[in-house]
Amino acid sequence: MEKQTQYLFTSEVVSPGHPDKCADIIADSIVDKLIIADKDSRVASEVFVAGKHVVIGGEVKSSAQLSNKDYEKIVKDALAKIGYDGKSAFTKEQCLHPDDVQVQVLLNQQSPDINQGVDQIDGEIGAGDQGIMFGFASSETADYMPAAITYARMLCDKVYNYALKHNQKLGVDIKTQVTVDYGTKANFENCNPQKIHTIVVSAPSVEGMPIEEVRELIQGLIDDSGLPTNMYDKNSTIIHINPTGRYVNHSSLHDSGLTGRKLIVDSFGGYSPIGGGAQSSKDYTKVDRSGLYAARWIAKHIVASGLAKKAVVQISYAIGVARPTSVSVDTMGSYTKFDDDKLSQFVMDTFPLTPRWITQKFALDKPSEKTFLYADVAARGQVGQSDYPWEKLDELDKFENIQN
Repeated sequence: MEKQTQYLFTSEVVSPGHPDKCADIIADSIVDKLIIADKDSRVASEVFVAGKHVVIGGEVKSSAQLSNKDYEKIVKDALAKIGYDGKSAFTKEQCLHPDDVQVQVLLNQQSPDINQGVDQIDGEIGAGDQGIMFGFASSETADYMPAAITYARMLCDKVYNYALKHNQKLGVDIKTQVTVDYGTKANFENCNPQKIHTIVVSAPSVEGMPIEEVRELIQGLIDDSGLPTNMYDKNSTIIHINPTGRYVNHSSLHDSGLTGRKLIVDSFGGYSPIGGGAQSSKDYTKVDRSGLYAARWIAKHIVASGLAKKAVVQISYAIGVARPTSVSVDTMGSYTKFDDDKLSQFVMDTFPLTPRWITQKFALDKPSEKTFLYADVAARGQVGQSDYPWEKLDELDKFENIQN
């Protein structure tokens, strides 16, 4: 019998209850609070979660004056929304409890040296820092995201939402991982996944719940998660559920968390380069955030308009300078009508990509319950969710009508 070929690629996702995600969500809850109160707030509020302690450091410039009590309320409200509300069946030794949380605030005023370059006299916004950002899109799924991270997110969302509603059984500190088999490297390069090869799910369960019951429960959630039937077959997919056999102790009591440690999870699951700078904790003038959104928007338009099967868009900036220092498009050889030189030039000529243009395009200075909240973006991933403003395919005509 001829040996079947394989080409495997894996992505992982963590739930909002993972300590690193808790840090991201708290940091962006602060960003939301300050920008909603004063849209010109400048924020870089890093968060460290360790044991029962939450440390907030960084810099802020805002007309909204928050006290230490205000910050403590933001932290506890964010943790309660995540699922650390003290109502689960886990003990205070097994899981973070809101009554025990201690908040330390170490925020400074933003340096005037940075501010003079960001808020310019003519109303333009200079980049809040130098750096490189990458956006990516792929034709592998309906949302133009790569397959492995899309399916890992579907699984994580399913198990996490169950845990929120059934906190007498499962905890909210969850990790999922999906390996996709492309069959061959050529299929991988042509965005043609064949099947889901392996699934890993780790979710905390309450003391005394037999591992067999835990695995049966989570297997049912996997089967009901909406994975495409042409990709997932429970009888042939390798499935690991709580592989160590016991997972009770969780949260920051047992694993510290820090903003910006889940950049691959937040973006493209390893299918694309990343800039290296975190989005969470930062206001919209920080191009680590706004530049990613713009690059993703461009890449998604390139793929959705049929100009390529996949695309990486790099944008770079200099601190205090509005226009990008460079823009490049790499379709990894998958372009259809126009090569990467043409696409790169088209993007540079057509879109200003200044922080002010990006801010106005996606209303980044107006987070709200009706549009988007940065804390929710931190929880769900920075890209790939169809309701985000930077995911809207609102200028396809420009891409579809590029002139030779």
